[in-house]
Amino acid sequence: MKIGELSTRTGASIRSLRYYEEQGLLAPVRHNNGYRDYSPFAEEQVRTIQLYIGLGLSTEQIADFLHCVLKNKEAFCQEILPVYQQKLAEIDDQIYVLQTIKSNLKERIQSILDEQSANHKEKVENE
Repeated sequence: MKIGELSTRTGASIRSLRYYEEQGLLAPVRHNNGYRDYSPFAEEQVRTIQLYIGLGLSTEQIADFLHCVLKNKEAFCQEILPVYQQKLAEIDDQIYVLQTIKSNLKERIQSILDEQSANHKEKVENE
């Protein structure tokens, strides 16, 4: 199958498919004319890559275990659990940072509202 057909079937852009190839995640056969020819299995490969990208994993991380998960269940791939655990820890850290920022913003908003309210009361009392 040609790159355009694979793109249509999977929803991945042609640019993404070329990037996946550059990262070693896809390996199409190259013809003398330079055209890529993907096996029917490539569709499943791309969908698997998209799944892991959707989980927030990098193509480098995916490359470390992709071959295994395409042949076995995730549970049988020793490489994947540490990647998942690391990603979860990163997400927890990001959530903490975002919660801190949210709390700080709420405090700043409340401080501004309180100050505006105090200024308004002062103006009313002075009139």
